[in-house]
Amino acid sequence: MSQHDPNCIFCKIVQGAIPSRKVYEDDEIFVFNDINPWAPVHFLMVPKDHIPSLAHVGPEHAALLGKMLALAPKLAAQNGARPYPEGGHRVQINTGDDGGQEVHHLHLHVIGGPRPWRRG
Repeated sequence: MSQHDPNCIFCKIVQGAIPSRKVYEDDEIFVFNDINPWAPVHFLMVPKDHIPSLAHVGPEHAALLGKMLALAPKLAAQNGARPYPEGGHRVQINTGDDGGQEVHHLHLHVIGGPRPWRRG
């Protein structure tokens, strides 16, 4: 059974209540372009189930996170990131307020493309 937070913007995007530019979807993961991209390639990978943050991940989520990390390079390349090692991409997970997390639904930022998009 899927778990959703009715007040969560990412849960609403996953359910189609808020439009997004979808990059990928399967039974566990929804991927969409960032509405305010830092780089030519910038999309978010979210689990369909509502997990508030990386701080809420347990052993039962290991396969899901592994799947997301294994999928990130493929999707980055398909969306314009140049190949490793000259190109590449960044995978970033912000956790909690001090970690810069703005939406409290676990998500991975995948950011790539030619610099100077550096922000830290």
